[in-house]
Amino acid sequence: MSLVRVHNFSISLDGFGTGEGQELDAPFGHAGSRLMQWAFETRTFRQMGFHGESDGSFGVDEAFASGWGPGVGVEIMGRNKFGPQRGPWADEEWKGWWGDNPVFHTPVVVLTHHPRPVLEMDGGTTFHFVDADPVTALKQAQALAGDLDVRIGGGVSTVRQFLEADLIDHMHIVVVPIILGRGERLWDSLEGLEERFDIETTPSPAGVVHMIFTRRPRH
Repeated sequence: MSLVRVHNFSISLDGFGTGEGQELDAPFGHAGSRLMQWAFETRTFRQMGFHGESDGSFGVDEAFASGWGPGVGVEIMGRNKFGPQRGPWADEEWKGWWGDNPVFHTPVVVLTHHPRPVLEMDGGTTFHFVDADPVTALKQAQALAGDLDVRIGGGVSTVRQFLEADLIDHMHIVVVPIILGRGERLWDSLEGLEERFDIETTPSPAGVVHMIFTRRPRH
């Protein structure tokens, strides 16, 4: 049976997964690149094309970052992760932040109240724009994934909605030692979440803490 997974999802010490004021030139709002700085030197992220290099670290951070891809057959993401536009699509020429060959190389389900035609990109990435609740979206994603797992890619509200619906089996959260003070907080409305998961933590020399949440058996 396929799993529903979250990987490399960074939050600040005060629980924000993105800052305030997302714009085209600021995907994480006023947080800038600080939430993801820990990942930029890893081999996994460099192979995705960050910094245009293929080398990178093999330490603790890479050990966790490298779990992002293997076994995943589809990603689900929210509209805000795909791009900065809100409401009806004013410009369907927008094809995401990742260029002509996005890093996913799988189908990607984009949750939006404003569906648009399927968007096929280089490298095997195909964006499917659907207006659906988490349960329905997951069924569509599983049909696209076959026997492989489904990754919930974000943003914050998307991960939170799937947690609220108790659909996530494995979750990797990275706590970054910064205080954002404003933005979108992951843990709101999730009181008692720890009762559903076994939780392990691993500190990194980079200053972040990797938290692994493994869903306990459902009764």
